[in-house]
This record gives sequence, structure tokens and C-alpha cells, in this order.
Amino acid sequence: MLHVRIFKGILVVLKNKWVGFFLIGISIASSFYSCKGTGNTLPASNNSPLGTSVQSPIAKPDSNRFQKIELISHLNEPLELQVLPEGDVLFIERTGALKLFKAAINKVKVLANLPVFHDLEDGLLGLVIDPDFPSNRFIYLFYSPLGEKEEQRVSRFYLGPDALDLKSEKILLEIPTQRKECCHSAGSLAFGPDKNLYIAVGDNTNPHNAGYYNSIDERPGRAFWDAQRTAGNTNDLRGKILRIKPEPDGSVSIPVGNLFPVNTPNTRPEIYAMGARNPYRITVDSLTGWLYWGDVGQNTINNPARGPVSYDEFHQAKKPGFFGWPYFAGDNQPYADFDFATDQIGPFFNPQKPENNSPNNTGLATLPPAESAFIWYSYDESQNFKNLGTGGKSPIAGPFFHSQFYQQQPVWVKTPRKFPEYYNGKWFIAEWMRDWINVVTLDETGKLVDIERFMPSAKFDHPIDLEFGPDGALYVLEYGTGWFAHNQNARLSRIDYVAGNRPPVAKINASKTAGAVPLTVAFSAAESFDYDKNDKLTYAWQLVNPEEKLATEPETNYQFKQPGLYTIRLTVTDDHGLSATQDLKIETGNERPAVNIAFGGNETFYWNQKAKTYQVQVQDREDGSLATGKIAPQAVLVTVNLADMGTDLTLLAQDQEKQATLYLHPGQQLIKQSDCLGCHQEKTKSIGPSWQQVASRYPENEKTIETLTQKIRQGGNGNWGEAAMSAHPQLKAPEIFQMVKYILNLKKEPTANNQLPVKGTFVPDSKAEGLYVFRAVYQDKGFNAAPAQVGQTTHVLRNALVKAISCEELSGVTRYNNSYIRFPAQKSFISFQNMDLTGIASLKVAFDATFPCTLSVRLDQPDGVEIGSLKLQPAAKPAENKNITATISTWTEQELKLKPLSGKHHLYLVATDIQAGATGSNYLSLNTIYFLPPRGNSL
Repeated sequence: MLHVRIFKGILVVLKNKWVGFFLIGISIASSFYSCKGTGNTLPASNNSPLGTSVQSPIAKPDSNRFQKIELISHLNEPLELQVLPEGDVLFIERTGALKLFKAAINKVKVLANLPVFHDLEDGLLGLVIDPDFPSNRFIYLFYSPLGEKEEQRVSRFYLGPDALDLKSEKILLEIPTQRKECCHSAGSLAFGPDKNLYIAVGDNTNPHNAGYYNSIDERPGRAFWDAQRTAGNTNDLRGKILRIKPEPDGSVSIPVGNLFPVNTPNTRPEIYAMGARNPYRITVDSLTGWLYWGDVGQNTINNPARGPVSYDEFHQAKKPGFFGWPYFAGDNQPYADFDFATDQIGPFFNPQKPENNSPNNTGLATLPPAESAFIWYSYDESQNFKNLGTGGKSPIAGPFFHSQFYQQQPVWVKTPRKFPEYYNGKWFIAEWMRDWINVVTLDETGKLVDIERFMPSAKFDHPIDLEFGPDGALYVLEYGTGWFAHNQNARLSRIDYVAGNRPPVAKINASKTAGAVPLTVAFSAAESFDYDKNDKLTYAWQLVNPEEKLATEPETNYQFKQPGLYTIRLTVTDDHGLSATQDLKIETGNERPAVNIAFGGNETFYWNQKAKTYQVQVQDREDGSLATGKIAPQAVLVTVNLADMGTDLTLLAQDQEKQATLYLHPGQQLIKQSDCLGCHQEKTKSIGPSWQQVASRYPENEKTIETLTQKIRQGGNGNWGEAAMSAHPQLKAPEIFQMVKYILNLKKEPTANNQLPVKGTFVPDSKAEGLYVFRAVYQDKGFNAAPAQVGQTTHVLRNALVKAISCEELSGVTRYNNSYIRFPAQKSFISFQNMDLTGIASLKVAFDATFPCTLSVRLDQPDGVEIGSLKLQPAAKPAENKNITATISTWTEQELKLKPLSGKHHLYLVATDIQAGATGSNYLSLNTIYFLPPRGNSL
């Protein structure tokens, strides 16, 4: 699983009406302290290869000649894919499923469900087919086997026509790991043109040290926080990209030319590239044999005394080497050594002669010279590389396109779809957090020439793997919006190039996607369109299961009378006969609960030590409401988490989701419906042991589950004292299985220590400087034959002291030193979206100006209603502090009183009266904005 981390900003979360913490968690992560929109791009530096775009002798095709076709959606954490020779697509899901999309019939078949450990970031993580797959049908999987032995495994399997032969497993490599601390598993697999297998392995290290600097904690008992024991260790397989040669008999050999020759003391010969943090997705250029990968970076708070700001990186390896982590980042920018026991900062590491002197190191002390990243970028706009965007970051290395491999279209391709010659030799990369795909141009020596956006208007929901099929089309696997979730928008898509008439684009909008029967849903195809403007479109609606033809108009209504899971299909056809389809799933029979958290007073901000009242509201059509008492307060899970400057928001999302997962576990629901609670409680011993005691005694494996299942069905005594446990023959084996799974999960799933009552008063901590994320979840009881539905909501309160760089939109300004905003031009602005201004009496800004200027505060638009303005005067400073390139350390504060306002607005801060100086030295810098309530008001 990608490990994503602190990002700055929350406005996009408040702006979008997303439901569910998965969605909110990802929105937080992807927008924190990022400014999006119409902001200017900082110029490339003089030493950058990207100062100007390179003109190709072949014209670039219009982006609207590429058609994104959704093949299947609603996947469960899809991670990696392979396109088979016959056009079917093999892909894996993290929880253990190997699936096959059958292109001829547009259906997915489950080929296997591997029993995998899928907590933390582990699971079924990597997939690749053998270079000789048509003749041997071998595939390779990187997965985390269940059991007490903590390891990752790379195995070869035989893939039959309809199922994976699990008994055919040949274990190629076992990689020891630890499962006590998160994070970084990686797991991607790729073959090179020489049939060597490359294996990406994460550093298996907890990154959450104070300040999120490089992981080099050498204190006793903190080995799992020290990446020197893995990524920087020549005698460990983690934090590496390995290279082995699979042999026909299932054994492996070591290719010549890896980083360390066989039998070199204190090294592992499988290592090709070391010094990786989380090399999540790798690729090998099939012509050059060069290795490429994206490495997910750390979360460093900017402190030059400790080292560089947080970088994520794309790497190129023409030969084996050491690629920096945990000693260097970006273009070999060094970190300082640091003693976590004394908080003493030591000297910077030397990239020419890195030394690993950690007590957790079992390998060589002197490492190879460090290799620079190929592309590196942080949260803000890169000054070295263009078209990388801003915000959250998680790089995905995609494939190279070589047109010579697609000269002959496969027989199963009816209409040519291969990419045009313009993309020959180019490298496709993606950004999981920023939702883009880019194309990288390299020269014949492998030097970077250009980076350009691919299909900029297309929507990608966390692209996690890209592959070209034998048809020359690009296949894209999208993880979907939510972490650890069965996302509706987790999908497999194919991108075709259309040289002639372009097919239309089908888009469905539905008034509801779930509800009680009879359920009437309004469907609209109004957003469907055709790039060939003169084409006339016809529409066909179809109920897929059971098959029923519906209307032939752009809009239609349909009433579902029976409970079930239905698929509605829209087909849009142009007058040349080309068509496109989109499917949408509808769940009927049970209305989804409506959940809301209402706060007293201002709903955007909190003030330290100022009490906030709140009340959770739950209304369910079948179950009743929380207000009337028909829904019990204990049936609603309410939690709060603080996400401050040092919080890893991905882990926050995981923790909240694990709490909800345990709370919603079907085993818990079954226990509540049985007589189990008469003798057992979760945390305290009753007649029988507590569930926590049972979980602590037994390991979670198949033998334990079988033993406890039999014990529950047949009864017994002796294990926990004299009290006998009654038999439960009325319970079915699948029900007992879920109950046992729930009990055993209690030892590893966190309890909701941050749980709140459904109504009360919350007092923010005086030390809090970030966000409080509230979440409320209610799972209803189901209705008749319809399954239970989950209603959930999140509400984010942010500190009233807002950093200017956490703006959501900007224009004409620059983010200076990743710490404040600089306004160099007239009418340049930043904005904060959907801010509740109820009860806000004044704004206090911290600024620095080189000349008198005005900051205008406006509502909803840059030229909207002005609610006030500040005449800002430069502060008298010593001459040596007026250097335009110096970082500002002292700020002037000025307060703007506001008329009473209410409701949510977009707030724009617009600079005016700015005169361009002869040397460009005139500017306004803005550090913070403090939203103040009336004096003495608690809000």
C-alpha cells in the first residue's frame, strides 16, 4: 500500500460533498498545504533540463483523440495488472484476490483468493507474468503469507484457464519482515528484456519520528524506526530493488552484475539497487534494460539544519547502485546525523562516502557513493521540473511505449487503438495523489528532455498501475478515492487512440444509488458528449441483471420493486456507429442511514481551550432515529483525531478506519445477536474469559480458527477454569468463522480510545495547531433480504490561525520557501473555500511589505463584495534584512474588524496598489490569517 503522509490544507475537503472517512482522509492527504488552481508556474532553474519545451518532429496528437473506456469498476483495492496475449487483463487486489477481466464478455472472474496477511500495508502486492507466458502459463506474485512467521514471499504459480493452481507454488524468495510497526511494503514486480526478475521491497520502517525527518533512530528498542537496518544495510533485502533469474525448475540464480558479487561478506547478492524508502511501482525499459521506479518520500518539516525538505522521487538506474535513503534526498541533498537520545544534530552525511554506523546495521559500514534522483519534487510547485503539480505526492512509474512492438494489431482488435508514433520511446508516469498521468521524453543517452501532461482533462482516481497491452493501448488501474476501501470508483480502464471519427463519451448521473424499495431513480446522460461536434448521439438504457431494455432518451426514470444489486448500463452511439458505455450499480431494499454532526456556533474553526458543543444526528428509514431513542447511542461510533503538523494523515485514516472496521465487523454483529454476551465481555472477564484474553492466547491462523469453531459448536470446558461453555449447534459454520475472526482481530485492531459520546462538549487542546477530524458511523440492521447499509460522515474543524500557504486557489502569487505567500503583482490573490464566517469579528494578518499596499478581503469571487481592506505599511528593519532572497523571520500584525457575517463563503485575499519595482523588489508577503471571534465569545 502506498504510504502517503502529512499534507497541508483542508479546504478542498470542506468544498466537496464527499461521504465517508476514506474520501475525507484522502482529500486531506491530497490537499494539505497545497494551493491549486490558476497560480503561476515557477520558472525552471537555469540548470534544469526543462527550461523550454522540446518540439518533436512528429506533431503531438490532440488529447481528445484518446478515449478512456471503463472496463470494470467497484474493485477492492486493486494494485497491479498485466495484459495477457489474448487481451484479457489479470490483476490483483490487496486483500488476496487474483482476478481476470475477460475482454470478450466484459466480465470479471475470480481465479484465486490467496490467504494473505493484509494489515498495515501488507497483502497481495505484486504481479507479473513470465516472459514466456504463452508457452508456460507462469505468473509471479509478491504477497504476505498468513502465519506466525513474519515474511514477504515471491512465488511462481501455474495459471490455468479458469483458476490459479495454488499447489503449483514455487517459492523463489522469502524476505523477512516485521509486522509490529507500519510502514512501506512496496511489492511491485517487473521483468527485464534479459528475463531477469526485478522485485521492489520497501524499507519496512516506522517513519513517524518527531518532525518526520529521515528514519535513523538508533536508540535501544527503536530498531523499527531505523531505516539504516534495512534500506542502508547491504545485508538486508528490504529498502531495495532486487534482481534474480527464475529458472525453469522453480529455482533462482543470481545474475552477473548485481550490486554485490556472490559471496561478498556482509552483503546479499540479490540486491540491484539499495537506498529505497518505498519503491512502490517499478518498470524496466524493454529496449535499454534500464530500471525505473517511483519512491514515496518522507514528510520532513522544513529545517535546513537537519536536511532537505520532503521529496518524492522518480529514479533511473542504468547500473546497480545506492540511491540515498535514509541519508540523502532529491539530487543527493544530505541529511544531518542526529542523536535521538540527546537531540543533538551532527554533521551532514557525505554522498561520496556514505557511512552506516548504526548498531542495527548487519552489513558493510561503507556504502557505495549515492546516486541522485532522476526527478524529485516536494509539496509545492517544482522549480526544476514542470507539470508535476502541487499537494500530496506518491509517484507511480509506468511503462515505456515502443511503437515497434505494436506494428501488427492482434486479431481480437476490431478497431485500431494503438498509440501514435509521437509517443515512441517515451516513458509514462503517474501521480497517485495528484491524479495525473505525464509523459517523459528522454534522449538516446537517457537524459531527461521534457515532461508533458497526458489527457489533462481526463479524470483519474488515484492511478496505481499502468501497462501497455499487446494492442498498443494503455491500461490503467485506479485504486479509487478511499484508503483501504471497496471504492465505487476503483476501476480498470483502457485508453485508446482514435485516429478517425471519435466515439462518444458516456456519462451517467443518478439521483440515488441505494435505497428502500420501491426505489425510483432518475438517470441522466446529459453530461455525455462527442468530440466530433457535428455528430448526433442516440441513447440506450438497459437493466443488465435481469436484462431489460429501457428508454432511448437522454433521461429516464426507473422504479426498482425488489431488493437486490442491479446494474444500469448507458450506451451512447454516434451517427457513424461508434458507441461508448458506462455501468452504474444500484443497491435496493434498504435505505442508507443519514448521519450528520452538528456543531454549535462556527462550523469551520476551533480556538484552543474554547469549548465546542456538538450533537450526532442519525436517521434511518427502517431503524428509526437517534433522537427518538429507536437507535441506541452505543450503536453509533463517534471518534475524533487530531491531525497537527506532525501527523501522518494516512495513518490517521487507517486508525479511524480500523476502528470502524472492527465496529462494523460482521462477527461483532453476530455476537450481539447470540447468547455469547451472557458469559463473555470484550475487555473484562465474566463467567468465561474476555474476548481480549482469548485473542491474546491464540495466534490467528487456520488451525486456531478451526479449533475455536469446533469448540463453539460442540461446547467444552477446562481451558479457562471450571465453567463449561455451552454447545451452539444452531450457529452455522460461516457465522462462527466471522465471530472467531472478530475476536482474534481484537489484539491487533485499535480500540477507539478517542471515542466520543453522541452528544457533548469538546474542548480543543491548547497545544493543537492543526485539524480535528470528527467521524460518526452507523450501520443499520438491514431490512428483509437486503444487506445492512453504512451511513457515515466526517466533519473537520481547523485551527483559527490559518497559514497563508494552506490556500486552495491562487493567482499571480508564489509560494516562497514553502512557508509563506508572496504577492508580487497587482490583483494577485489567494482564496480559502467554504469558510464559515459565522461569528467572526475580525481578521488579524501577519505580513511583511517592502512598500505601502492594500490587502482587500472579498467574498466568493476575486472581484466579489469587499468586506474590508487593510492599508499595510512596511516595517522598519535593519538594512541587512531587506535582501529579497532572505527568508522572513519577523512579521508585522494588523487587524481588520468585520461586520457581522454568517454562513459559508469563499474568502479571497487580493493585493492591490502594488507597483512593480525596477528590480522586481516590491512585494507583499503574507504568513498567517487569524480568524477572531468577538472578545470573550467561546464560539
